Amino acid sequence: MKPPIISDPMAEKMAESACCPLVSIVIPLHNEATTLRELYDLVRTTMDQRNETWELVLVNDGSSDATPQILATLHQEDDRVVVVHLRRNYGQTPALMAGFDHARGETIVSLDGDLQHNPEEIPNFLEKLAEGFDLVSGWRVARSDAFWTRTLPSRIANWLMAWVSGVQLHDFGTTFKAYRREILQDIRLYGELHRFVPALSAWNGARIAEIPIRDMGRNYGRSHYGLSRTFRVLLDLLTVGFLLRYMTRPLHFFGKLFFACTALSGITTVFLLCRKLFAGVHILTEHGPLMLFTAALMLAGIQFLAVGLLGEILARIYFESQDKKIYAVRTVLRR
Repeated sequence: MKPPIISDPMAEKMAESACCPLVSIVIPLHNEATTLRELYDLVRTTMDQRNETWELVLVNDGSSDATPQILATLHQEDDRVVVVHLRRNYGQTPALMAGFDHARGETIVSLDGDLQHNPEEIPNFLEKLAEGFDLVSGWRVARSDAFWTRTLPSRIANWLMAWVSGVQLHDFGTTFKAYRREILQDIRLYGELHRFVPALSAWNGARIAEIPIRDMGRNYGRSHYGLSRTFRVLLDLLTVGFLLRYMTRPLHFFGKLFFACTALSGITTVFLLCRKLFAGVHILTEHGPLMLFTAALMLAGIQFLAVGLLGEILARIYFESQDKKIYAVRTVLRR
């Protein structure tokens, strides 16, 4: 009989950490066959000049061109290339989330795969992180996009994001960012929320910096995004604004609406009663629309109160069922 194999959790953890790279570079790809080889060469040349281990996580987001074949070749040539194939085209946010989930580095850098971001600038992000920041975001100071359809809507959206989130960044939209691993561990992304990672991270107390980057323009193909994305971003902005302010206390939001509706309804009710008691008017005949408006306000107030209470219950289920904390700890000092 063979002796039982006794596993050493500490040894396994040390072995796992030894094989894990220090830096993971995550790049989502959708029909980027024309730029993929050049992108890889730039990343490899840049990272090989640094004295640290690294991996390149390439996420194929349902490409229909030669991207999968090129990815297979790159993986065979370089075992530092990690390829994640998604079953279909999910979009940039799910592709980034897949890359983050499969990245093993203590530092994670994300950028686009169409060469609008220059991989040679990755060291600038890593050096800024080394200054003690948790997240470093790129800032496209000079945009190469069309002004009316891309640049202007982007500036308006960035201003709104900064106002809603309280995070004073100039460029939320760029994918070119660097993160400490622990910042991404408690963040789940949906919709177009990848651009709101700085705001969601700031809610957890992350220290955020911004550095200028060059917008290289798109030399091949065409952009996968248009003006219609701006409207989706604005809807996500409403979601993030609500989550940042009222994630743990939704009744504070809906309660304000409840008090506003019931207060206005109470004022109109007093007015109608005075008209009935002191002027002797027939309320339904003289003030029928106002009476209906008063009833609608009262019903709306009750509904807002009910939604707020349900939100409070759901918030507690969310945090307690998953053992989530309503705070984030940076460090603990204990003797």
